Amino acid sequence: MTQVSAQRVAGKKALVTGAAGGLGAAIARMLARHGAQVFLTDIDEPTVRAVAHAINTDHGRTVARSAQQNVRDEERWQAVLAEAAAAMGGLSVLVNNAGIGAIGGVESLTPKEWARVMGVNVDAIYLGCKYALPLLKQNPPASIINISSLAAFKVDPDFTVYNASKAAVAALSKSIAIDCARQQVDIRCNSIHPAFIRTGIVEPFFEQLDEQEALRKLTRGIPLKRLGEVDDVAYAALYLASDESRYITAAELRVDGGASAV
Repeated sequence: MTQVSAQRVAGKKALVTGAAGGLGAAIARMLARHGAQVFLTDIDEPTVRAVAHAINTDHGRTVARSAQQNVRDEERWQAVLAEAAAAMGGLSVLVNNAGIGAIGGVESLTPKEWARVMGVNVDAIYLGCKYALPLLKQNPPASIINISSLAAFKVDPDFTVYNASKAAVAALSKSIAIDCARQQVDIRCNSIHPAFIRTGIVEPFFEQLDEQEALRKLTRGIPLKRLGEVDDVAYAALYLASDESRYITAAELRVDGGASAV
């Protein structure tokens, strides 16, 4: 059984989307390790269920639950949030992690591709926040964490819709944060902006090129000259989920090895 660390989010009840692997699974594991109950969702139900089972096995008790979710589905958002709140006794943390990309400039992108990426990367966050806020208001201090990208600030014209969607996530997060502050409700909302992280998304580079050449290409704009690890982002999410960040809202936390500074 994995040794449990200091309980930085003890008593927190977190829903994490896109949690079947990569950043979402790492964030869920991190929050559970530090004392939170976690509810994992993903469109890939068998895999997200396996991740939740592995977390429970590590802890020797039920701290994680899971459900299938298409984050573009408004009715499913409402059902999943109700299920999560019932299972955990409320909701105090929402991590909007699910995301996709598409390759193409503005002329080559089809309207269908544009709508698909915007639907998952932006519309889903709007829906999640809209329907989670009433639950979060009942469990203060609460936190919304939206996973964006370095692409919100440094664009590649071959990833037009991804760039646009991640910039929208940053602006949406700040809008929600200020709206909550204006209402005087104890809910923070922040975005995390990773550079390249060693997940399945970058594995094609290592399949096409040798390790050294792939790393050279991926890290050429990163001053630290290395890829990030999933736990680099998971620790950022842990901080924003914890009460350590009670005075942090409308922030853009850049986990990018210094890439946005050059």
